[in-house]
Amino acid sequence: MLKTYSYAEFPYRQSEAQRLGQTPRYPLVVIGGGPVGLSLALDAARRGVAVQLLDDNYTVSIGSRAVCYAKRPLEIWRRLGVDAPLLARGVRWQIGKVFYGESLAYQFDLLPEQHHQMPAMVNLQQYYLEETLVAACEADKHVTLNWKHKVVGLEQVDGDDPHVRLSVETPDGRFEMLADWVVACDGANSDTRRMLGADFSGQVFNDRFLIADVVMDPSTQPVNEASGAQRLSSEPERWFWFDPPFHRGQSVLLHKQADKVWRIDFQLGRDADPVEEKKPENVLPRIKAMLGENVDFELEWVSVYQFACRRMDQFRHGRVLFAGDAAHQVSPFGARGANSGVQDSDNLAWKLQLVLSGKANEALLDSYHHERSLAADDNIANSTRSTDFITPKSRASLRLRNAVLELARTEPFARPMVNSGRLSLPTPYGDSPLNTPDTDAFAGLMRPGTVCADAPLVRDGHATWLLDVLGEGDSPFALLVFGEVPAPLSFDLPVRLLRVGQEVQDAAGVLAARYDAQPGTVYLIRPDQHVAARWRRFDAAAVQAALQRASGGPQGAH
Repeated sequence: MLKTYSYAEFPYRQSEAQRLGQTPRYPLVVIGGGPVGLSLALDAARRGVAVQLLDDNYTVSIGSRAVCYAKRPLEIWRRLGVDAPLLARGVRWQIGKVFYGESLAYQFDLLPEQHHQMPAMVNLQQYYLEETLVAACEADKHVTLNWKHKVVGLEQVDGDDPHVRLSVETPDGRFEMLADWVVACDGANSDTRRMLGADFSGQVFNDRFLIADVVMDPSTQPVNEASGAQRLSSEPERWFWFDPPFHRGQSVLLHKQADKVWRIDFQLGRDADPVEEKKPENVLPRIKAMLGENVDFELEWVSVYQFACRRMDQFRHGRVLFAGDAAHQVSPFGARGANSGVQDSDNLAWKLQLVLSGKANEALLDSYHHERSLAADDNIANSTRSTDFITPKSRASLRLRNAVLELARTEPFARPMVNSGRLSLPTPYGDSPLNTPDTDAFAGLMRPGTVCADAPLVRDGHATWLLDVLGEGDSPFALLVFGEVPAPLSFDLPVRLLRVGQEVQDAAGVLAARYDAQPGTVYLIRPDQHVAARWRRFDAAAVQAALQRASGGPQGAH
């Protein structure tokens, strides 16, 4: 189907339960084998949870889908041990340029600060990401991948032994399985959501956009100053045009991907006919007008899309939780879809593990909705504002938008107002019930609820990184201490002790600067590498109380 990629097919296997005619019970069932479901399954498995993943398909996602993966999801995938192939094949970038008419309006740098392990963004076709995650799941003894397993029925059973009963359709017929917990990662058209009678709230946008994936090597094109392809041979960057000469009155977005594939998004307007717009005789002239009449390229993929900004009212419905597009949708501008979904999985996996292991009560899972619905609202707000700027709905809005773009060429104050898609950043859980509020004075960004900023460290004479060290070991929480603490430590939950100056060295001083550390400063870090609490001196009772709060309250509390 594609010129640069052959789709892998994953084998269907009859489950043991179906073969033996049993109704087995599993601790965790994940529905949906896309990036979010696979990341969640792998994360839970790395924490020792046995996972059954069900997907009604038997291959990776078809066509051009998610493209840009931000720094935070890359850090999550590094913790899961799958970052190397993504970084090796993907295209790294951090500079974005915004054009208005025929010239540059302004440019931005997504990662102007040094001393970070992961790049700001990596562009990679979604099917490569899914291949990598599938291989990692297959290699993990705690994950069972069930292809061609379609969930056709779902019943929640209450009482003394609450669980979920699933009806599953396979090529060999239908069977039932039970689950302690179910996470639905089955996309925007989620069958699970429909079975529970849950729905979205939000806005559907009528504007249509054309995706054209083009295979091209700009370095081999004939030198021609009028050729747009010549400019693409420089460093990878994100380019966004408002009202360009090759597509007047509309916008265009361009990203470089692996395999010399370039993704181009053309704004078409509300009245465009999707069927007509996808025809080669209509697509090719648009691309030639952009790249140059004599540029050699091949079409890899063409599609037309609309989008919505909306979410479910509740991400938890009893023992069924929703993640990714099944729970929330945003426009593609800002790379917030897959990136946000993977952060859903990062938030949820450790909470499920603590509940399933009996170390926390199920009230901890209510914090999943609290924290990730906050992130969804943040993403929806940013995505809606981007869409309104890119596609003005009135003449007054259009005039204002164009005035901002014109001013941005020379006036710094106007540049933050230009909105071609605010790129994905992690949302701090500032009001999370799991946070212990500060009682001491701190400067800087590492407030409770914030994801930990990475920093270079030295351990045993070798260079390492803070997030790598935090991601090691079996203890769910970590205590980052800038100094000494009384030993031994004893808390209700296992806590890993990381002393700066003993287990690790902050040779460059970056860690102390980012965490506003003074001698004696202590940080309690959650399993998903978010700050749970911080103090200027160690206090065992305060740490114990913060641990209890960060794990959802005392055992038995409701």
